[in-house]
Amino acid sequence: MAFLTWSDQYKVNVANIDAQHRKLFDMVNEMHDAMRVGKGNEVIGTILANLLGYVKTHFAEEERLMSSNGYPDFSRHKQEHDKLTQKALDLHKQFTEGKPVLSFDVMNFLKSWLSDHILGTDKKYGPFLNGKGIK
Repeated sequence: MAFLTWSDQYKVNVANIDAQHRKLFDMVNEMHDAMRVGKGNEVIGTILANLLGYVKTHFAEEERLMSSNGYPDFSRHKQEHDKLTQKALDLHKQFTEGKPVLSFDVMNFLKSWLSDHILGTDKKYGPFLNGKGIK
């Protein structure tokens, strides 16, 4: 069973962003599966690094769409991205330095970030961008 299950409730109704969100769900599930079956730190570290790289790409695309279309809440949304990115980078740094990073903490952070951020923050820009003709 998946750790995170995609459903239409997560759609922001911007096709490329919805596709990116789905990929993020898949990547988090891949990491959860690797942890659950006891894959080594090297495998988990690679998945985590790939996830962080994809998050940066995703945030950049969201920010580009919001900025270029004059989204009124852009700066607050970007601040939230910056905080989430810093937390993720801190967890990755602890992991790569061999410090104990509880898999439970990492997975709960990723789960709450994806669900809370998408449902609470990202859902707000969907109608705005749709109104600008972006689907």
